[in-house]
Amino acid sequence: MAENKAVSGRGPGMTIDEKLVRQLADVLADTGLTEIEVEEGDRRIRVSRAAVAAPAQQIMAQPMAAQAPPPSAQPAAPAEPDHSNAIKSPMVGTVYLAPEPGADDFVKVGDQVKAGDTLLIVEAMKVMNPITAPSAGVVKQILVENAQPVEFDQPMIVVG
Repeated sequence: MAENKAVSGRGPGMTIDEKLVRQLADVLADTGLTEIEVEEGDRRIRVSRAAVAAPAQQIMAQPMAAQAPPPSAQPAAPAEPDHSNAIKSPMVGTVYLAPEPGADDFVKVGDQVKAGDTLLIVEAMKVMNPITAPSAGVVKQILVENAQPVEFDQPMIVVG
């Protein structure tokens, strides 16, 4: 059986659970996220990794494409979708739209929901966290795919 190894930190009485830090690092590697933070009581652990940028040499080595003359009338850029009223992820994790593999999704676009109905699940650290409708309404948009990693505060579903 593996033993939890605690390492002394900077402050008095501060210990760092090395096994937990390694688990968090594994979650980063598995999901492709760049940062994860866990809080338990007065202890908070944040693990992050730098995003890898392409070396400048590779970018400059690509041949320049001939530029077309600018069009006389440029089309308007598509408007950014308004997700201000979307239900957002309360944590970093993986979103699941159904209660188990092969089952029907909790909700579909157009479904009527009432306050407290489960809309989806966010799994974080092997814990399934149901995300419920804050009020009654109709599912307008589902902004995530099943088994997709989500960031904290990422819009997931719009109920209006």
